[in-house]
Amino acid sequence: MKVKIDLNGCYQNTIWSSPYLSIYSYPKPLKKPPHHHQEKGKIIPSSSTTAMLHIFLLFSLIFSSTNVLAQDFCVANTASGIVTPSGYPCIMEANVTSDDFAFSGLGLPGNTSNIISAAVTPAFVGQYPAVNGLGLSAARLDLAPGGVIPMHTHPGANELLYVVHGHITCGFISSANKVYLKTLKRGDVMVFPQGLLHFQINAAGKRPSLAIVTFSSPNPGLQILDFALFANDLPSSLLEKSTFLDDAQVKKLKGVLGGTG
Repeated sequence: MKVKIDLNGCYQNTIWSSPYLSIYSYPKPLKKPPHHHQEKGKIIPSSSTTAMLHIFLLFSLIFSSTNVLAQDFCVANTASGIVTPSGYPCIMEANVTSDDFAFSGLGLPGNTSNIISAAVTPAFVGQYPAVNGLGLSAARLDLAPGGVIPMHTHPGANELLYVVHGHITCGFISSANKVYLKTLKRGDVMVFPQGLLHFQINAAGKRPSLAIVTFSSPNPGLQILDFALFANDLPSSLLEKSTFLDDAQVKKLKGVLGGTG
């Protein structure tokens, strides 16, 4: 039996990747060491050394200002159909109003009537165009009794979770396979570093739990581990070899999550 899993329409399996740009160069060795001017025991860099320092500082500023806008803001023109790793193009400032900077979508509980008994209501750039280019976004996390957000990762952002009410058991796994696990109560926060596998489980018994999460990107991206493995057409024989699961287990999980092959 196939079960359609609806996470409140918020998850988009689109992973943005930025091209790497190398600023390293390897010049040929100098025949003679650079000269320095000395004055009363002080070493004063030559003009060529000073110029290299200026260039280094300039590049440092450029590449450390990923989320800095040249203007005050850039409300996304999501209707343009143009999306780049740096975001959407801006709508004309003359057409921007106060309403563009406010968002009321996090005020209503999400629909937790699904297989994971949980819902995530996003305030990403697609729903909240004002965060375009600002390096942040948010979401509401509703966990019904027994609710769980399965093991997943955000390739494009760090995450900070704040518990509004209830108790939530949270954890992430480092690249060294060390587990960091904590049960949070009302008012607690926990951070999940970018790209690491993590999860959230309602630990409030028969009561629901609520959290607000923020991200360090307008479009944090998402990949859910179970979906990545079993909700596609990767041949079962390859999954069995790469996951050490037997054929019956793989086919059962594919059937639940809608995979084929």
